[in-house]
Amino acid sequence: MKPKLYIETSIVSYLTEKPSADVRVAANRDATIEWWEARAPAFELFVSEFVLVESTLGDSEAADRGLGAIGSIPRLEATEAVRSLGQTLISEGAIPAKAEIDAYHIAIAAVHGMEYLLTWNCTHIANALIRAKIESVCRRHGDEPPTICTPQELMED
Repeated sequence: MKPKLYIETSIVSYLTEKPSADVRVAANRDATIEWWEARAPAFELFVSEFVLVESTLGDSEAADRGLGAIGSIPRLEATEAVRSLGQTLISEGAIPAKAEIDAYHIAIAAVHGMEYLLTWNCTHIANALIRAKIESVCRRHGDEPPTICTPQELMED
């Protein structure tokens, strides 16, 4: 059985973004495309309504490419348990209120039993300084947190 992996919006953005002169952006884009082509088939992929909504923001051509890339991927439901855990991640200080959608990405992955949450959001999600807080809140409320990682961290030799 394949491990379950939740794809956060930043992955979709990098996957469908046009080439960039910014070295960091270009490196993340390349790593995302490499992961998508080489490693994605090894996982059972999931997205959510949060990803779909965020993917439609901004440039309409990029949004169309993003939605096309994830169109056939199953969607996880934003249940009351997801909304509750998302609010708890905020109220207990793991995620700042200004990053509410990030709390919901974590919550939906945890509540639905995802083994991995793949993201480039290193400010509020894949952040070593807050990862322990996220894990603690999830576990205190009965949910096993996913392993939060970037595509670079989920590659094989």
